[in-house]
Amino acid sequence: MSDRASPVDVIVLGSGTSHGVPMIGCTCEVCTSSDPRDQRTRASIFVRMGDQRILVDTATELRIQCIAQGIDRVDAVLYTHHHADHVTGLDDVRRFNWIMRQPLQCYGSERTLANLRQMFLYAFEHAPDSPHSRPELELNTIGTEPFRVGGETVVPIPMLHGSLPVLGFRFGDFAYCTDCSHIPDESLALLRGLDVLILEAVRRTWHPAHFNVEQAVEMAHTIGARQTYFTHIAHKLGHEATNRELPDGMALAYDGLRFSV
Repeated sequence: MSDRASPVDVIVLGSGTSHGVPMIGCTCEVCTSSDPRDQRTRASIFVRMGDQRILVDTATELRIQCIAQGIDRVDAVLYTHHHADHVTGLDDVRRFNWIMRQPLQCYGSERTLANLRQMFLYAFEHAPDSPHSRPELELNTIGTEPFRVGGETVVPIPMLHGSLPVLGFRFGDFAYCTDCSHIPDESLALLRGLDVLILEAVRRTWHPAHFNVEQAVEMAHTIGARQTYFTHIAHKLGHEATNRELPDGMALAYDGLRFSV
């Protein structure tokens, strides 16, 4: 499964749950924390693999995330699923159309792309009178087989988010698995031999559609990556306090976290 010829550089653009942290109207200890690692925009990552620059999801704060992390080029977007916190920054990719002077390639399941067409109808309508007011996109349907982005191979990881089928993605010896509550055995086989894993851990208590911390730690042990970072984090998990409780080789991700594989 390794692709040693193409090192992978990763930036965590956002590590928060669908509400973000701080949450609107909340004065809890984490929402009022002065630790910048407790300030979480919606979950997304940026991957540089070979000569390809790839976004995974277009989170709500995409513009802010790209400015904060100096992202000035994107070749493709991979979508895990169609929930609002993972797609509603899509209009901001218009800037990359201008920079790259070409349509942006978007990859997702048939269901995800159908929802994108509904949610962003204006982006797919014929509108010769306003050609610059919408992103220019080319949609590519993917299934469960590995696919190519430029010259690089990406492996989809089928998972369940409650009852909703979603995708994680493997890039060489790194994998990103957010918004999941179950990873089937067939997908676990695709996650063997990882160097770094990003996995969801939303909160301490049980959730019907997300791994909680206990479940995520157990799953991280099962997968056995050298290092696991947890993402899609709600406001009940303070960064420093939670990290003190986690096993060696596991930690909460945070906005702006960077690493290379």
